[in-house]
Amino acid sequence: MPRPLGRPPDFKARIDAALNVLVAAEAELAQAQARQSEARELIRELGVLYHPYDLQQGQTQPVERVAERFQAVWSRLKALAEAADLPKRACERLAKAERLTVQWLATIAFFFATVTARVEALELPTEQEAAVLEQLIPALYLERVAARSTTAETRQRVHASSNALLDALRQPDHPLQSLAPETRAQVEQVAGACADVFQRSSSCVEGRNGQLSLHHHGRHRLSDRKLAALTAVHNFHICRADGTTAAERFFGRAHPALFERLLLRVPLPPRPRRRRTRPPKPAYLTPAAA
Repeated sequence: MPRPLGRPPDFKARIDAALNVLVAAEAELAQAQARQSEARELIRELGVLYHPYDLQQGQTQPVERVAERFQAVWSRLKALAEAADLPKRACERLAKAERLTVQWLATIAFFFATVTARVEALELPTEQEAAVLEQLIPALYLERVAARSTTAETRQRVHASSNALLDALRQPDHPLQSLAPETRAQVEQVAGACADVFQRSSSCVEGRNGQLSLHHHGRHRLSDRKLAALTAVHNFHICRADGTTAAERFFGRAHPALFERLLLRVPLPPRPRRRRTRPPKPAYLTPAAA
């Protein structure tokens, strides 16, 4: 073959340039993944902070401390958004979420004010009142958080913190053990009601609008299976004022009832599993065995 005209291509320079581009792209991808991972951790931190008590030790989280930690998380999230050069719409959503901090802090402040008023109404001595506020109510709150946790690790960790606080309350020398049984039962009832005051809401359970949103959510983008089922219901079940269905009018003759035919063809569901009876939970302030 005749030699092609012109200077031969510089493949080495092209390969080196392509490798440089690849290395830069991989470094940029690693940075983006690191920022994304850090952002996920910070978002989880927001959920951990939005509690009146520390989930690790059960200690009270003052509103001022929660506000400072919230501000630190938001500052870091905004720095990550700026480093990632997110679009304006994403930054606006981040700012909108940050504005909810005022409402979250107000909810925590309302919780502490309500709890303090209810406990003071019991007219307990100072030492016993402090034990209710700093030990009993946090323990019951952590118990409820553990029951609602979605992961086994979090559930076990929070449950262990709750049990540690309750074990201290059950000691014979604890101030609450000197109360009369009737008073202890009343204190437990009030403490449980106080622990239930703080309710973390989410967008899917906020009133009627959220309920309607969930109701209509399943009606968007109907699957072929659901569309075929709705078509069958429309043609063979829905009747006009004269008592005829669309299929009866189309074929010119009556047809068996739709749901009676379904009962003959669809197998009956199995019996529900019998729930195991749980033993009654003892009183939280029951003295520990010596």
